[in-house]
Amino acid sequence: MTAAPRYDIPEPDAFTRTYWDAAARGRLLLRRCADCGRAHHYPREFCPHCWSEHVTWEPASGHATLYTWSVVHRNDLPPFGQRVPYVAAVVDLAEGPRMMTELVESGTAELRAGTPVDVAFRDGVPVFRLRKKDVSGARDA
Repeated sequence: MTAAPRYDIPEPDAFTRTYWDAAARGRLLLRRCADCGRAHHYPREFCPHCWSEHVTWEPASGHATLYTWSVVHRNDLPPFGQRVPYVAAVVDLAEGPRMMTELVESGTAELRAGTPVDVAFRDGVPVFRLRKKDVSGARDA
């Protein structure tokens, strides 16, 4: 009996292996262009803004704000069916790029566009969660 394919586990290639290896160690990486200075995500071998090939890896802060989200109530691909409902989200990273992700550990009633979120990792894949509040009730910076 063959196990069902996992659609939530990435298949690194020679180029993206650096990204996925860092994620497995709990680090989020971005690519930054040496010519125009802009960061981008998802990892590419060229800058999507100016087409330069002078791009390098750099660590991201892991801070972002929630741009938009959708609550998924049905997904037949393994293992998503066991996770429903879950929150598919798009976040704006502090460094500028926008990233598709999953929002974890939060109720949908507390979600608002612009809400601060921070990176977390599940099985070597970056996901995000609401930024923890400090004792005064303000969100940590």
